[in-house]
Amino acid sequence: VQLQASGGGLAQAGGSLRLSCTASRRTLSFYEMAWFRQAPGKEREFVASIIWRGGDATYPDSDSAEGRFTISRDYAKKTLYLQMDSLKPDDTAVYRCAARISPTQTYMYWGQGTQVTVSS
Repeated sequence: VQLQASGGGLAQAGGSLRLSCTASRRTLSFYEMAWFRQAPGKEREFVASIIWRGGDATYPDSDSAEGRFTISRDYAKKTLYLQMDSLKPDDTAVYRCAARISPTQTYMYWGQGTQVTVSS
């Protein structure tokens, strides 16, 4: 399965972007999909995840996105989304989507990443 991420780009602080991640094949085996991000010189950070079939979303306890990000998915279109509003320069990072097939396994499918740059 290949995951193709898109939607990144340059935004001004306070602006919005919507990222998309489309799976190349059937996603019946997916349990959960997620967005991660990694800024230069920093560790990879969990942004949000969603149960693929049920649609329940999870955000990190230390929510640096502070409710500004919303994860969703279109099951029929095999597409994962991340709506990012009120963007801040600290949101600048490479964003990657990922998928796993059970809650006890690590994310095994990864997209190539899409760059998000927020200017002040």
